[in-house]
Amino acid sequence: MNKLKVWPHLTVVFVIFAALGMAAAYFWMREEPKTQAFTVPSAARVERVDGEVGINRNLTADASQEQWVEVTPNTPLTTGDRLYAREDARAGIAFTGRNFARLEPNSALDVLSLSDGRTQLALREGSAIFNIGELAPEEMFEVATPHGAVDFQQPGLYEMGYNDDGSTFVSVLSGLAQVVGLAGSGEISKGEMLTLLGQTAAQVVLSRLSPEYAGGLLDDYYGYQYPDLYDGRYNDYDAYLQDPYYYDPYNRYASYRYVPADVPGVYDLDAYGDWANVDGYGYAWSPRVEDGWAPYRQGYWTMDDPYGLTWVSSEPWGYAPYHYGRWVNANNRWYWIPDGAGTQPVYSPALVAFVPLADENQIAWVPLAPGDAYAPVYYDANWQPHYPDGRQVVAERVINFGVPGAVTVVSADAFDRRIDRGALARFDPRTFEGKRPVLDPLSHAMLRQAALGTAVARRGFVLPPGLAKRLDDRQVFTSARPDAPPFRDDRARGMRAEVVPDKQKKEKLRVKDDRQAVDAQAPGAPRGVAEDGRLAREARQREKTLERAARRQQLSRPQGSPARAEAERARASEQQRARGERVGHARQADREAARQQENVIRQQQRVAAQQQGEARRREAEHRAAARRAQQQQVQRVRAPQPRVNVERQHPRPRPAAQASSGQVRKQQTHAQQGRGRAQGPPQAAKPQGQGQGRGGKKGRP
Repeated sequence: MNKLKVWPHLTVVFVIFAALGMAAAYFWMREEPKTQAFTVPSAARVERVDGEVGINRNLTADASQEQWVEVTPNTPLTTGDRLYAREDARAGIAFTGRNFARLEPNSALDVLSLSDGRTQLALREGSAIFNIGELAPEEMFEVATPHGAVDFQQPGLYEMGYNDDGSTFVSVLSGLAQVVGLAGSGEISKGEMLTLLGQTAAQVVLSRLSPEYAGGLLDDYYGYQYPDLYDGRYNDYDAYLQDPYYYDPYNRYASYRYVPADVPGVYDLDAYGDWANVDGYGYAWSPRVEDGWAPYRQGYWTMDDPYGLTWVSSEPWGYAPYHYGRWVNANNRWYWIPDGAGTQPVYSPALVAFVPLADENQIAWVPLAPGDAYAPVYYDANWQPHYPDGRQVVAERVINFGVPGAVTVVSADAFDRRIDRGALARFDPRTFEGKRPVLDPLSHAMLRQAALGTAVARRGFVLPPGLAKRLDDRQVFTSARPDAPPFRDDRARGMRAEVVPDKQKKEKLRVKDDRQAVDAQAPGAPRGVAEDGRLAREARQREKTLERAARRQQLSRPQGSPARAEAERARASEQQRARGERVGHARQADREAARQQENVIRQQQRVAAQQQGEARRREAEHRAAARRAQQQQVQRVRAPQPRVNVERQHPRPRPAAQASSGQVRKQQTHAQQGRGRAQGPPQAAKPQGQGQGRGGKKGRP
């Protein structure tokens, strides 16, 4: 009986606990996705800087002059950043290991969105060249402009920019581009240029690229991008079309066999290091450096929104090995262990562990090794951490702490300066005993203060007067809203980027097709280029001669130290930059000549239209005067004639007077017709509706 009494109570208790467990599981499962419901931001690499180039990372706040600083190579570029290249300056950007861009002088480029499968930029000023080597299915790579977004549909080479009249031009040297704008949507094929000034067909012109212009642009770009490899073959546009992937780094460098192609900077590894099979790790890369070298020891720390404390290396190869993969020391040599070539890489600001030494007023860090704990962390506007998986990782141990020479120590006062051998501090290894490494530097008071202090150590960058306001006021349009994590402000809206309405997307772009006109004028040469193309060809020929001489001289020299090799590379880069400037000036002269000729034609058309309008006005006045004269004649003929006057002038008998009256009317009619011919042209007597001017409808009675 007791068992029978207890059993119902146990059953009720069990049911209650099961219900509570199910409810807890339900709420846990419902809340769990919220910790993962944001897109992990990615980053691009500023791989080359020629001249003065500035960056602004705080466009949503007051865009004052203090927000601009000079950018250096290997600087990460991410959502919300804006680059500007001053006059005679250029910047090379790597979005992946195969997708690149070159920012031209007096040009500004914004990053609206960078994530897996989506790259959205905004060209605010000037022009840029986009070299797209790979696009995955459903991947987006687009550039926003005030007239709409240009979506690159296929791998290829594209040029975009603004003309002096404010129009946007898109040149497709290879590939396929789609324009999605307020005037509608349309495609641009290879060898074509689209110019957009407004929403009417007369303001959207499709023309064919000149082979001379295309060849000069290709020769300039590939000489800049691959100064050690390029042999001038793309000066012939047809040669490029036959083999546009001749210089694709994916086909030339062995590093792409071991590193994912999505990682920027992979192509630098072959020139500065060697690959070897390391026991337990597979193929690893080791830089050619001097004895005593260690990772994360040549460069500087900076705060990058939203990543936090970020390492910017001063070593020419120092991007991929510091933001992807891990480091190990084998046989007294450092090796970089990348993620597998078939994996999806995840960008990290710096794969290190920090150790604050408050007693010594020092800060130490050490590179992470494979197996060390690490979790990506991103920060909001108040520099509070957010974790994609909702969990913070605490490092219990770091393998490389036990490797001799692996730890880098500097004084807290030197943390905001450039790190090199002279900045290193002496330390006692026993100081680290009992110290717990820190993966999130902003979670420690001393490290947080030092990190926030790095923002003021950058060199300022001065914008031309009025440029900041002009860039901020220029609105651009995208085909889709850029991605943004929930813990950040809407950067796209703050950067005046709006989505093209669906109604305009569905409309077909109406264009004025000038491709046949270009073909009839010259072999592919747009208006004005054929006349001044000689200057560009001569400039390119001179530069090719100088380039071949410099290459022969370089090959004849014996190989020296890495420092000498770097100096040679710098000189070659300077020569290439000067070459690009001169070719760019020649190309600008071509464009200017074309624009001037087009302006002359437009002026002639306006004068002709004014003359036609004046002629039509005079003709209308003549017709109106003729109509008035005709009406007066009819009224005079139909008016009753006063008999008394006729009788007084001709005192004859009545019958004779009546006969004379008919003769008088005939004489008056002849006289009035004579006066009508004197007042207007012969056709003035035609009925209304005949003989109208050029604006009338022909054939109508």
